[in-house]
Amino acid sequence: MRLRQRRSDVLYEKARYLVQSGRVEPLGNGVYNVVGEHGTYTVAQDPATGKLSCNCQGFLGKRRCSHSQAVALLTAKHHKSH
Repeated sequence: MRLRQRRSDVLYEKARYLVQSGRVEPLGNGVYNVVGEHGTYTVAQDPATGKLSCNCQGFLGKRRCSHSQAVALLTAKHHKSH
């Protein structure tokens, strides 16, 4: 359980860094470009379910990544400010 928690914390910290450093670019219609450490990735939000997906290898393998988490943080922050 501790290892899972540490991975989750690292994922959150990476996502927070991406948001704070302006590496998340909204393109419209629930699509975002996220500039990560190893390239630029596309994160899309399903309009029906609200679920996020990313085209990076991490998300394709684990169904979660810092890029999609960054978009989740950004959109949560945006909703709180309105």
